[in-house]
Amino acid sequence: MWLLALGLAAIGSTLFYVYFWYSRPVGEGPAGPAVSAEKFEYNWTDRPVLLVGIGDSVTHGYGSSPGKGFFARLVKNPPDEFADMREKSLSHVFPNLTDLNLSKPATNSLECLERQIPELKKQDEDTFGIIVMTTGGNDIIHDYGRTPPREGAMYGATFEQAQPWIANFKTRLDAIIDGIQAKFPAGCVFFIANIYDPTDDVGDATTAGFPAWPDALKIIRAYNEVIAHTAENRKNVELVDMHAGFLGHGIHCVQFWRKSYDKRDPHYWYWENLEDPNDRGYDALRRMFLNEMARVLPSLLEDGD
Repeated sequence: MWLLALGLAAIGSTLFYVYFWYSRPVGEGPAGPAVSAEKFEYNWTDRPVLLVGIGDSVTHGYGSSPGKGFFARLVKNPPDEFADMREKSLSHVFPNLTDLNLSKPATNSLECLERQIPELKKQDEDTFGIIVMTTGGNDIIHDYGRTPPREGAMYGATFEQAQPWIANFKTRLDAIIDGIQAKFPAGCVFFIANIYDPTDDVGDATTAGFPAWPDALKIIRAYNEVIAHTAENRKNVELVDMHAGFLGHGIHCVQFWRKSYDKRDPHYWYWENLEDPNDRGYDALRRMFLNEMARVLPSLLEDGD
């Protein structure tokens, strides 16, 4: 009986450990915050509007099903759209919308400034710009500790070592915004997402098979402080809090004792590479962007018409 009890306890402990540390159920159906229909029942402006995507693989939609990256879903609803999101896209409020996604997978902020900004042509006097951007995440995670930490690929760096790179990111982010802004004589507004944390604010990347990195969370917070500071100090820059929105949907999504646990949707929002969202994550992210846009753009464009 003692041996049986010990055996059952061992099996139970193993199953508990495997489930709560390595199970990452994706779930199904809609994900993320609700989007009110009220702001999508009328045109926000009849002016020509250009939606521009800038940055890395998240804006590019890497890992998503066709038409289900967040940029694509901002532009128009996919044919199999969820019932609560039908007719909630920028095409429904901007009759003269065009879109241009310049983002590239595996791009860090250095490459964003050097390669993507020159690709954007100067627009005419009537076109208003809406810029969506995710950048900085690859600065932090590449090259996953395979090479010594350096600017643009700082995985494994100490917080002290990263200080000049964090300062340079601030300068570079300003340069990216200034460079794009100069291309829109009629004006533009930026919606910039901060950087999420697939470890759900635990910092144990080893659970996902990556080398230990003691200062990872400090560096992510520092980068996000730069993005938040930039949004606070520029009238035409809005923060989309992707970091907070994705907490509870990383590698610890089923651990109910965590502060980040989301009992309404305790599911994994990341793709198999851990860097990018899956379809449900992209759904959640486009809702975050749309909510910020609906809060800011109708009154802004009405005043500008």
